Amino acid sequence: MECPKCQARMEVVRFEDTEVDRCVRCGGLWFDRLEHELLKRRAGSEAIDTGPTWQAAMHDGQERVFCPVDGVQMARMVNAAQPPFWVESCPVCHGTFLDAGEFTNLKEHALGELLRPQRGERAP
Repeated sequence: MECPKCQARMEVVRFEDTEVDRCVRCGGLWFDRLEHELLKRRAGSEAIDTGPTWQAAMHDGQERVFCPVDGVQMARMVNAAQPPFWVESCPVCHGTFLDAGEFTNLKEHALGELLRPQRGERAP
């Protein structure tokens, strides 16, 4: 598989029973359908996100990013609760690409949401 951002080779990395692809150059991660949702709930899964985070900003300006699985242009998905954070998602296979450091950021945000008291409730 080829990285949709820098076109370098992607290598398979494993966390427990889940395999994802990581770019050997930029460290971006490719998740097949919903894999990032499964992994973000698992303690320690951020260990797969080892890429150089300084390179992520270099790739943020890319407007046309193509799915490494089926070649269609991916859609940029913005998380309104976490600007300026966005991911690229394939409208066909529903795979998701996260730049280096973004999976860890996504996990930390999800954990913060879990720890935040619900609206109308007081924190202990």
